[in-house]
Amino acid sequence: MNLQKIDIQILGALQRDATISTADLATQVHLSQSPCWRRVNKLEEAGVIDRRVALLDRQKLGLEVVVFATVNLNQVGKQNLLAFERSVECHPEVVECYTMAGIWDYVLKIVCRDIRHYEDFVRNTLSASDAIRELHSHIAVTEIKNTTELTLLMESE
Repeated sequence: MNLQKIDIQILGALQRDATISTADLATQVHLSQSPCWRRVNKLEEAGVIDRRVALLDRQKLGLEVVVFATVNLNQVGKQNLLAFERSVECHPEVVECYTMAGIWDYVLKIVCRDIRHYEDFVRNTLSASDAIRELHSHIAVTEIKNTTELTLLMESE
């Protein structure tokens, strides 16, 4: 989709606050309400706006530990990869999962209540899989930056 400057402004505003009313959004981006609503609708239909969600404070919910786990599988054939990916999708502790180029097959971002919860998850869930050959845990100590806002650039930039 070819985004115009006004689309970028709308997306930026929605990334900061998806609960903003169409009237307030239109005022913020200097459009009247109907054209603004049509642009938002077009962005949703095109899949540029995937969904609108509430961002929760994990620490206030008692989720104190963030771990980045690097994983290598025993075998990396298509069926093994798909089976591992399906199994990861079932675990709410895994909030992100990426296939990797390089020495690791996957990187997982795992969020748990505490270190005991993480240990139990690794021992009784992740490591219980015969697919995993190697798993290394990298425990986050201090969160410096955590955002869901994407950098928005025009195609000509």
